[in-house]
Amino acid sequence: MKQDLPPPYTALTRHPMMPRTSHDEAARFNFLTHFNRYVSGTLGAGNKLAYETRVLPAFRAEHGRDPEHRYEIRDAMNRDPFHRMWSALKRNSMEMRHMNGRQTVLRQLDELDAQARQFNEHSGLLELDASIAQPVYQTCVDIHCQPGGYHTEERPGDVTVGANYDVGLFATVGGALGALNDGGGQALVAWAKANKPDWQPERILDIGCTVGHNAVPIAQGFPDAEVIAIDTAGPTLRYAAARAAGLGVKNIKFVQANGEDLSRYPDNHFDWVQTTMFLHELSATAMPNILREAHRVLKPGGLILHVEQPQYGPDMPLFEQFMRDWDAFNNNEPFWSAMHGVELEDVMADCGFSHAEQFVVGVRAVVDPTIFPPSPEGEAEDYGRAAVWNAYGAWKKELAA
Repeated sequence: MKQDLPPPYTALTRHPMMPRTSHDEAARFNFLTHFNRYVSGTLGAGNKLAYETRVLPAFRAEHGRDPEHRYEIRDAMNRDPFHRMWSALKRNSMEMRHMNGRQTVLRQLDELDAQARQFNEHSGLLELDASIAQPVYQTCVDIHCQPGGYHTEERPGDVTVGANYDVGLFATVGGALGALNDGGGQALVAWAKANKPDWQPERILDIGCTVGHNAVPIAQGFPDAEVIAIDTAGPTLRYAAARAAGLGVKNIKFVQANGEDLSRYPDNHFDWVQTTMFLHELSATAMPNILREAHRVLKPGGLILHVEQPQYGPDMPLFEQFMRDWDAFNNNEPFWSAMHGVELEDVMADCGFSHAEQFVVGVRAVVDPTIFPPSPEGEAEDYGRAAVWNAYGAWKKELAA
């Protein structure tokens, strides 16, 4: 039981840009942290029970066969009272997380905006480009139920969306990403150093960086490297750059750019191109465009690495596919299902990374174990709620001598 208990919200590190929470705001985040763990874990197990004891027998009786794909399971489970209740709780927990986050941020927005502006005017870590158009696939829905998505402003020059994301992520993931919400980025550094200990990349590109919680640990882990973190969302980048400056990181720059057009960078420019939980946010057109550009700007012998949830395939039970698909239909993740259903290795091969260059490896968040519980091992399946991912990568082929 102890290992399942999330840390208190007060374990979150108070970096200079982190919005301050009142007693009541912290208490709400504490509740949501525990609530998310409970709904995903303890209550979540009831979905399989409902499927095996009610939904599957009823499906067999009606159709004379087992479900043939995850969408048939979804249609059947959406009629089950337990699954409907569980889904409502999960959706409401995300909406409550954003309500509390926005309340926390908006009451101190003047101070946050002023502090971000001060950091960004003096650090040189931010480069915005007002000509960058927001992709329609990002503007057509409030991704993750974030009001207005990640690209909107309450007023010109504000940091609301980035601050809201940062202050509430701890509750969304049940504290599983650690004190700075950066356990994923720390895991990438740990993996790179363990698998290529003498590697010293000079230039690193992080695509779809959000608030930089995955890119900043890379910059810290490779202090002699130049790290470029790009995103299309200017308001999020304002917060990200100020956050990095507040943490004292100087070898990173946040640039407003679209990964589908990296023409500002020459061929064979970066030693490492990274995306973290980003590919599933992309349309079927955008993803290969970004992968082709990533291949172009990556040096021969360089690394491309995509951290994602596991791809669906014949070895993944249909019920697990259905459960992992929940975000696509209930958490405003419109491309989740399609992206995880494709053969990512084939898509990468079509974009220049041959199958022989590719690899898949498991990645687990790196956190302080004295405070934060480890992600579940073995049979403790929570269908994507844990900070445990697959990394789909490739070492770009060296040029022939």
